Amino acid sequence: MSDVGGEGTPTPGRAPDGEPDRRPGRGWAPWAVAGGVVAAAALGFAGGVWGGHADASGGGACDAVSVASGTLPTIVTIAAHGTSGSGTGSGEIVGSDGVVVTNDHVITPAVKGGKIEVLLSDGRSYAAELVGRDPQTDLAVLRIDAGESLPTIPFSHSDAVEVGEPVVALGAPLGLSGSVTAGIVSALGREVTVPTGTGGTTVLTGVVQTDASINPGNSGGALVDCDGRLVGVNTAIATVPNEQGQAGGGSVGIGFAVPVDTVRSITDELLAHGKVAHPSFGMTASTVTEETAAAFDVAPGLFVESVTKGGSADKAGLRAGDLITRLGDVTAPTTATLARLTVTSTSGDKVDAVYLRDGKEHTATITLAPVSAKG
Repeated sequence: MSDVGGEGTPTPGRAPDGEPDRRPGRGWAPWAVAGGVVAAAALGFAGGVWGGHADASGGGACDAVSVASGTLPTIVTIAAHGTSGSGTGSGEIVGSDGVVVTNDHVITPAVKGGKIEVLLSDGRSYAAELVGRDPQTDLAVLRIDAGESLPTIPFSHSDAVEVGEPVVALGAPLGLSGSVTAGIVSALGREVTVPTGTGGTTVLTGVVQTDASINPGNSGGALVDCDGRLVGVNTAIATVPNEQGQAGGGSVGIGFAVPVDTVRSITDELLAHGKVAHPSFGMTASTVTEETAAAFDVAPGLFVESVTKGGSADKAGLRAGDLITRLGDVTAPTTATLARLTVTSTSGDKVDAVYLRDGKEHTATITLAPVSAKG
C-alpha cells in the first residue's frame, strides 16, 4: 500500500507553448467569475529538514527558497499523447512507490489507447500507468516504476488552511518545469464550474483561491504551505475577456486549487478501487434561465429531459418534461446546482424537489443512488 498524503517530512532528495481552448462558449458552463475559468493545462511536450516557515522579514511570505528546495523533487511534468491530440501538465509524487496525482483533464488525451509520460525533477522520464480517474473532481492517479523509493509530498489538512496565509505554487507553466511562484490564500470554500477533459462541466467544491501565479501547464501541480505541505492541486484560473469577449489564458491573479482533503479521499479511493462511486440523480436536465422562462411564460429552473428507468429520479416519481423549480434549498436550480449536489452528496442522501407538471405543482424526495464512474 502506498503511503499517500503522509504527514512526515519527504525523503530528501502544463508544457511547451499552447493551451486547449477552454474558453466560455457552447459546451462550457456559465463561469462563476467574470471573464471565465480555464483549465490550467497545455498542449505539446517538449526526508530532509524543510525550514520553510513564514519569514517575518518578508512580510509574512514563505521562505520560497527553502520550500522550493524541499518540494521540487516531488513535482513532476506529465505528457499525455493520444490519437485525438496531446496535453501536458504537472503532478506531485504522493507515494514513494511511484504514485502520482494530477488533474484528470491533463491525462484525458491518453485515456483511449494513448500513452502517458512522467518527467521527474532530475530529468528522468518514465512511462506511467493510469491507476484511475475522476472527472467530477478533475483528479487522476498515475503510477510509475522508477526502481527506487521516491521523495513524496506531505499533505496538510483543509481545516488548517487560512485565508491570507502565504502559499507557493509549483509546476511546469508553459513547459518550464520546476517553476515556483508565491502568493497567499485569497479565499476558501469557492464553488467553481470548470470544463471536464471529456466535455461538459463539473463543479469543484470547497476550492482554494490563490493569487500565486498559475498558468497553462500548472494544472495538476502543487499548492503548498510554508512547510511544503500540500494545500491543494492547482486546477483552473480565472480569465479576463478582451474586447471581442474572448478570454485570455494567462494568470490574472485568481487561481483555483482542489482542496487537499478532496485530493486525499479521491486518491485513496482510486488506489483502492480504480474508480470513484459518486451518487446520481438518474436524470438529464437543462437550465431554463429567467430570460427563457419569461419568453415562454414558465418558471425558471431545471427542465427534465430524460429519466433513467429505475434510477433515483424515476423512483421519486419524476418524468421527462417536468420542470424542477426548487432542488434542495435552491430556488430556480440550474445544471450547476445539479452538479454541485452530485459532487457534495453521498449515496443515500435525500434531496427534496418541487416541480411542475401540466401546470400543477408537486413535491418529491429523491434518494441518491451510487453510480460508479468508469476509470
